[in-house]
Amino acid sequence: MPPMIKFVIAEDDEDDQFLIKEALESCGVRNPYVFVNDGVELLDYLNQELNQKTADMEAPALIILLDLNMPRMDGREALRKLKADPVLRRIPVVILTTSKSDEDIVRSYESGVNSFVTKPVSFEGLVSVIAELKRYWIEVVEIPKPGKS
Repeated sequence: MPPMIKFVIAEDDEDDQFLIKEALESCGVRNPYVFVNDGVELLDYLNQELNQKTADMEAPALIILLDLNMPRMDGREALRKLKADPVLRRIPVVILTTSKSDEDIVRSYESGVNSFVTKPVSFEGLVSVIAELKRYWIEVVEIPKPGKS
């Protein structure tokens, strides 16, 4: 049986957090998820999550949903730091942002992002995007656990 995959959602806007939570629930996503408010919190959370494992407890399988525009450390910088870390770089990262900038898209892929998704303007659109993310990342692909060879 595949491991339970946990979503780590880096999103600073409380309204967007609420809508993403509602969309996850509307799509029947039963996977655990946690919100962080910026890149600093994201990196702290990931390091803490992976360091809390014990010898008989494996690191969880994770997927990061990453907004680009956040305070303190934005998603662009967080992505660069994630992909520079030998353990964290294995975690799939999906950019989920309002940006439609060609520059953001190209730089995100050059920095190692797995997918780039522009946030829809409607709740129905967000539900559709979350349903596709669920189908692809939870039901179709295999993802590595951080630190596993």
